[in-house]
Amino acid sequence: MKTKKLKLFIIIPDGVSLRNFAYSDFYKKGIDKGYDITFWNNTPFDLETLGFKSKPLLNPKLHWLSSILKSARVRIELSVFEKRTSDSIYKSYLFPLSFNGLKNSLKSLLTQFVTLCFNSEKGLQLIRKAINSLEQRTVYFKHCVSVLKTHQPDVIYCTSQRSVLAIAPMMAAKQLQIPTMCFIFSWDNLPKATLDVTADYYTVWSKYMKNELLQYYPTINEQQVIVTGTPQFESHYDIEQILSKTEFYNKYELDIERTYLCYSGDDITTSPKDELYLRDVAKAIRVLNTKGFNLGLVFRRCPVDFSNRYDSVIAEYNDVIVVIDPVWKKIGGVWDTILPLPEDSILLTNLAQHTAAVINLGSSMVFDFVIHQKPCLYMNYNYLNANNAFSEGVYVYDYVHFRSKPNAKVVAWLNHPDKIADIIVDTLENSHHMVNNANDWYKTINEFPPEDASKRILESIKKVANSN
Repeated sequence: MKTKKLKLFIIIPDGVSLRNFAYSDFYKKGIDKGYDITFWNNTPFDLETLGFKSKPLLNPKLHWLSSILKSARVRIELSVFEKRTSDSIYKSYLFPLSFNGLKNSLKSLLTQFVTLCFNSEKGLQLIRKAINSLEQRTVYFKHCVSVLKTHQPDVIYCTSQRSVLAIAPMMAAKQLQIPTMCFIFSWDNLPKATLDVTADYYTVWSKYMKNELLQYYPTINEQQVIVTGTPQFESHYDIEQILSKTEFYNKYELDIERTYLCYSGDDITTSPKDELYLRDVAKAIRVLNTKGFNLGLVFRRCPVDFSNRYDSVIAEYNDVIVVIDPVWKKIGGVWDTILPLPEDSILLTNLAQHTAAVINLGSSMVFDFVIHQKPCLYMNYNYLNANNAFSEGVYVYDYVHFRSKPNAKVVAWLNHPDKIADIIVDTLENSHHMVNNANDWYKTINEFPPEDASKRILESIKKVANSN
């Protein structure tokens, strides 16, 4: 007698979810286990071209009031976090409201009014219930119910907790008593009040993140949170994807005699003067090369940054900088329609393997590189003024997710442009202990063994299906 296949619908709301679940081994491992997997796809990327079973989320549209309530919910939640912890850091996660034009002004005024009226723990729960209730009134919700009635999956798994457009399909599943699960997709998301999706179960990167989720959302109980790790880093462990040094250098026309560092660009919101950091690092490397070193700088821009802000620096330091762009494709005008292609995971793996270190402003690239036992250098000064004048310190490192760092030195700190050259040399020559400490940090924020994250997620889905 044939065993019924576990039927799984995976909601893919954006490019990050594509990278984590379509371009990793998640699908293949699920099929190998005998699962029937369908990607419920809200991106313009045609997943069937990769051999995946896929169904589009047709005409997803929020209730007109939901986006206003979501904006108010974030503001109220951050205020609640601040009151609970007596920690002012949560204010820094707020984005200013837009009053550019009549429509934006009305939305912002409504957001302010709702925030003022419901700014409490009780008000927060009322806002969440209101958003869920509004989404159940939409044509989009009715469509989702119809799809689920037709296909009758055993579990719905949402790959991003911050997608408002995933609320309707998740609520449709709840109405039909189909168990729901949701992945917390980034290590820095929970303190930022990004939990838009309500689910029966949540999968998280680590025990550290599980404790965060329970701390910030006391209505969630411990049995609802499953530690799995993240598929984000799995490609680094696939040795078949790693080119030889000669192959990699030839492919990207690098000088085989040179040692390259990688400068990983940030988005314009996180690092509005990022091109000046690139300039400072390139300038330091040029100085080192006059002293007998033979160094180069591979520049990988932030995948969602298609600006020309780096162009003049790249042109001025073309003896030092080699540009290797991420393999992403811009489909629309907002960040979640800029989509990765499968080749980008392979590229990032090889960049980490064949460059000597990564330099950036506080990103998770520290973990991509430490997997390959390479050090990270963090920019730790700023140009946040009209005159582009040097200032000490960077507010980013005050953010809550950096509190997961061990007390030991995990990165090299670039505190002044005049010191970059010396710190690069010291890092290249004496990074062993720092890399070991960064490995400890990686073990804090991600479950080990990290290459088994997809396997653990699939096992957790099976447990949820069997228990229901």
